[in-house]
Amino acid sequence: MSQSVVKTFNTVGPCVAEEHYLLPVLERQPGINKLIEDKNYFVLHAPRQSGKTTFLRFYADRINAKERMYALTCSLATLRTLEDSEVAMTRMAAQINRALKISGVKAFKDLAFPDDSLPQSNPSVKIRKFLNYLSVNLDKELVIFFDEADCLEPSPLVTFLAQVRDGYNERHRNPKSKFPRSMALVGMRDIRDYLSQVRPDNESKGLASPFNIKKDALTLPNFTPEEIGILYRQHTEASGQIFEDGAIEMAWYWSEGQPWLVNALAYEAVVSILNNDFSKAVTAEIIDAAAKSIILKQPVHIDSLMKRLEEPRVRRVMDAVIAGAQGFDETTISDEDIQYILDLGLLKNENEVYKPSNPIYSEVIVRKLTKRMEQRVPLDYVRRWVDGQTLDMTGLLKAFQDYWRENSEMLGAPDRLTETTPHLVSFTFIQKTLNGYVDEIKREYALGRKRVDLYARYQGVSYPVELKTSKPKHKFTDKVREESLEQLYSYMNKCGSKIGWLVVFDLDWSKNIADKKTWETIQYKGSTIHIVGC
Repeated sequence: MSQSVVKTFNTVGPCVAEEHYLLPVLERQPGINKLIEDKNYFVLHAPRQSGKTTFLRFYADRINAKERMYALTCSLATLRTLEDSEVAMTRMAAQINRALKISGVKAFKDLAFPDDSLPQSNPSVKIRKFLNYLSVNLDKELVIFFDEADCLEPSPLVTFLAQVRDGYNERHRNPKSKFPRSMALVGMRDIRDYLSQVRPDNESKGLASPFNIKKDALTLPNFTPEEIGILYRQHTEASGQIFEDGAIEMAWYWSEGQPWLVNALAYEAVVSILNNDFSKAVTAEIIDAAAKSIILKQPVHIDSLMKRLEEPRVRRVMDAVIAGAQGFDETTISDEDIQYILDLGLLKNENEVYKPSNPIYSEVIVRKLTKRMEQRVPLDYVRRWVDGQTLDMTGLLKAFQDYWRENSEMLGAPDRLTETTPHLVSFTFIQKTLNGYVDEIKREYALGRKRVDLYARYQGVSYPVELKTSKPKHKFTDKVREESLEQLYSYMNKCGSKIGWLVVFDLDWSKNIADKKTWETIQYKGSTIHIVGC
């Protein structure tokens, strides 16, 4: 294993003073080494809070320690919202200069200008000249990482990339020309994704070069279960506190390796739950409690991510996912919209099935979207169908039929009701009436699976429910009914239950809403299924 290490987010851990979780640098993205060796310019993109900045800082330290090249990291975050290219290029030059000053490399500090004496030049050449100046005056080749490059507005982006293109091309044409050996643009998105918003594909303006080879767009993967174990065991080595194997498995289940969540789970467990008592082992139950605490607290990272749900293009994609649609509606959702949500890290694509990136996000997304709906559920419904031994899911869903009948029009039908409304209202009703009184409530929703499932677990018994909609253009035909029964039966087997509930929402608003309330109980392959009409 490489001796070089990368620290993860020191805002969350680990839980001993002045120590940080560590992971081998190259194991997170082994492809970067060859790109730099081959003098390539490339893109590194990954969702929010994936460890990009930390990775860059420690990778730059690794390059500088080897004494073959110099590596500089420069953040462009302060250029966010700057639309004027002249102002933005002046600010970018100042950021490069600041990066030189705060670097631990003496050669960089020696080349930094006083803040009030940065060279003046035309904005269209300012950055190219600055990078040329550095490359000429350094005694080794320069590698530079521009962090948060995707915050640039269109006009500054064009100006910046044109200068990089010119310097890169001149370096190749003239061996005596000096320009950085390698450069990376780092952010949430692939360079082509935001270039496509700057200019149409048939107007290249030369901007795609030198970042025009798809294989040169790298990403940082999430941690593997093994890497989570490495991470947590380093806390054990520092403090003596043990993370049991089950705790590591539970951390993987809730986070699926998302770096910020991996750290947040450990921090919540050790600091908030165990109160820094290192004599107590961290168990699976403690990590499970930590995850549920994070879901309720929704700290800054999660809260800022969930605010994206207010963006129309994000909501359109998320609506399709929550509804369990078979595919995206190409008339309202573009490929760029889908890629944007994937880049944010809200969703992941597994063999053309789009679903929340991890169980914590899955839960928080629903809570965010149903927060206002929850206030409409009567307080006297809470815990009514739990008696300490069993959960009366049949009674709960009969009450839900009445609730839906009384409230569906107020919730937006027929003109404002979306396909996701029935699912969100169902999620809300079950969450409000059962949360805190049953062992577990789980929702499974994804685009590409053609179903939305949820179940509650109480006293060791699972109560699986499947949700379906019937619309005038996509009716709940006999064929769809049979497919739905088979899907629910499969889900029941997965949950270990012999009883299931299939809830069908009829969204044909030309019908009398009272006629939609139906209940049918059938035997299906030796199991009992209740078909609930709403």
